[in-house]
Amino acid sequence: MDAVTALTFLAAGGASLFMAWAIGAGSSGSTPFAPAVGANAISVMRAGFFVGILGLLGATLQGANVTEAVGRELVVGTTLSPGAAIVALSIAAGLVAIGIFTGYPIATAFTVTGAVVGAGLAMGGAPAWPKYTQILTVWMLTPFVGGSVAYGTAKLLRHESVPELAVIPALAGVVGAILANIEFVLLGPPGEASTLAATVADSFPIEVAVTLLVAAVAAAALAADMRKDEAGGQRHFLLVLGALVAFSAGGSQVGLALGPLLPLFDTSSISIPLVALLFGGGLGLLLGSWTAAPRMIKAISQDYSSLGPRRSIAALIPSFIIAQVAILLGVPISFNEIIVSAVIGAGASAGSGGVSGGKMGYTVLAWVGSLVSASVLSFGLYTVVTTLA
Repeated sequence: MDAVTALTFLAAGGASLFMAWAIGAGSSGSTPFAPAVGANAISVMRAGFFVGILGLLGATLQGANVTEAVGRELVVGTTLSPGAAIVALSIAAGLVAIGIFTGYPIATAFTVTGAVVGAGLAMGGAPAWPKYTQILTVWMLTPFVGGSVAYGTAKLLRHESVPELAVIPALAGVVGAILANIEFVLLGPPGEASTLAATVADSFPIEVAVTLLVAAVAAAALAADMRKDEAGGQRHFLLVLGALVAFSAGGSQVGLALGPLLPLFDTSSISIPLVALLFGGGLGLLLGSWTAAPRMIKAISQDYSSLGPRRSIAALIPSFIIAQVAILLGVPISFNEIIVSAVIGAGASAGSGGVSGGKMGYTVLAWVGSLVSASVLSFGLYTVVTTLA
């Protein structure tokens, strides 16, 4: 490897690590356990510790789909050059860092997507309209689906005629069924991922039976826990949901930091296994979660809505489902958008839920502004750099 190539990879790797740190400090590090912190089920510092570890696992085991999408599917007819990758990652990480230190949750997926598209278009690439349609559809549906499901679930749990000892274990069964059917790298053949149900079964009927079995075990375990201590069982379920969302956040968000790096390996003789890259990106997420996430955890858990255990459960269930759908589709998605919309939906089930309308307005503007500004800044900076070079 010559000196120029080494410096290029060092600069691009540094920008990617900074992006991973910013994501761990903000989107993936702050949001998964925020409802649990708001419900006093776990402390802020402990949440930051566990979300870092779970994010690392999720990044390694589920990060491939979104990484491929961000790196190779956002622009048609060209791939990002090393300089474009550095520009895109630096612009996106800078905007996310501004959000972290000002207390507003910038949508990481918006900034990275905008920055990569801006740099790719500046290189002469064409828009990938089918992928944009898929991404925008998921982004637009997320607040409505997440908020509605959270609202309906919270209403169900708050209804006096609904026995919690029956409905909460039933919700645990639903989560168990989903868990049996999400893909993990370690369960599939080399280079592929597979689900627990598909790994155990050799036909569709048996897959269904495995799914129902996992659901039944999850429901029975939580029911037994709640019979011993109802409040304690709710808290345990809430923490499990937070852990699943943190794991999903790692699987989704690591691609935002690593995706722009993939074209560099396509055009060089350097070969690094994707799993190794995902693990490295997960370490960056972990560092961000451990060093800077508590500030944003506090912002999400307290500034947006005060939720009890039941409404926190209602917020985390759709968050887990939406995150896993996005990972399956290879769609970069913002966990701030997922969690904030679910928290608002759950909070609205009890009236205002303590939701700050003014803060939400500024947050939505920050989301839209991050997408537009990242695109424009990335396009402009790359154009200026290549013109001066």
